[in-house]
Amino acid sequence: MAAAVKRALIAAALTAPFLLGACGTAKEPVPPAPPAAAQAVAEIKAGDEHNDTDVMFLQMLAYHQKQGLQMTATATKRAKNPELKNLAQAIQLTEKDELAMIESWLSGWGADTKVDQAPSLHADHGGLPGTGDAEIKALTTVKAAAFDTAFLNLFLAHQHQAMEMSKVALTGGKNDETKKFAERVQQSRQGEIQQMLKLMNG
Repeated sequence: MAAAVKRALIAAALTAPFLLGACGTAKEPVPPAPPAAAQAVAEIKAGDEHNDTDVMFLQMLAYHQKQGLQMTATATKRAKNPELKNLAQAIQLTEKDELAMIESWLSGWGADTKVDQAPSLHADHGGLPGTGDAEIKALTTVKAAAFDTAFLNLFLAHQHQAMEMSKVALTGGKNDETKKFAERVQQSRQGEIQQMLKLMNG
């Protein structure tokens, strides 16, 4: 039963852009995912060919996703809107699989799975994207009535950062699977942003 729920939640996050275009309201049920869509992305292999941009992108995204997992973990506990809570759960499942895949690729290339946070290394692409630790911690203490709005405001910006980061791989990367992954990041985060905007606008 737990596996079936996980497949449905992952499919909801991965197909968000298409569902939003077809549905008049976010409250409509999400159809069950076909078996192929439920395959864990961690099973995808990147191959050996890569460059420093591929490594940098994956390291930055891993750092970014760990922050996102902190925020969505709080949302699954504190969100008042059931739709927001469900979205946070779906994002968690998707990004946990993505993080496992990222770390597997980096390890396979003999690269560190953690990003070097020295500002000079990220100056050429606008700095290391990330949400402040104080902002993440504030989600655990903000008043319950204000949580949903606070989370949405913070996480909208956070997922927009992921879309901007993916441009690094698309424009300078060498590994085909990394570029495909960057495209998926853009599509899925755009879908999540659209869902969050609908939730903010009631």
